Amino acid sequence: MLIKVGLRPILHFWAMYRQIKALEEMLSPAISALGYEMWGIEYIQQGRGVLLRIYIDAEKGISVTDCSRVSQRVAGILDVEDPIKGHYDLEVSSPGLDRPLFTLEQFSQYIGEAVQIRLNMKLDGRKRFKGNIIEVSGDSLVISEDDNSRAIPTDMIEQARLVPQV
Repeated sequence: MLIKVGLRPILHFWAMYRQIKALEEMLSPAISALGYEMWGIEYIQQGRGVLLRIYIDAEKGISVTDCSRVSQRVAGILDVEDPIKGHYDLEVSSPGLDRPLFTLEQFSQYIGEAVQIRLNMKLDGRKRFKGNIIEVSGDSLVISEDDNSRAIPTDMIEQARLVPQV
């Protein structure tokens, strides 16, 4: 049975989630061996192809040379393993100042910081939230939004990014 939420089928979401997890398991050891941390992966459908964006980080920061080294290594692995059917574009990037947050551990690192969140379905009539991270628990993220705290279930988060401080 295909259950729909909004315009996206839930089964499609879980298939993409499994694909990302498989790619993380496949690529993370090679990225770590080069001296970088795999910060996260975005797997974005684009027409008939896919944009595979891999974010890397390091204590010393990330340069264009670092991205190039990781891109070459990852491209070699993807060519051999062939986990993505059809056409895809590979992009390796630094998380940047407005870094995306992918894991609860990453949210925990930035408690007190401002974050923008987009949900995969509406919560109290909204899909977008902006506030400071107050707390992270097993199944929710609590943010302070206009002096009110709001719990957001982590399984509803489609995308979250830090808001750079100016």
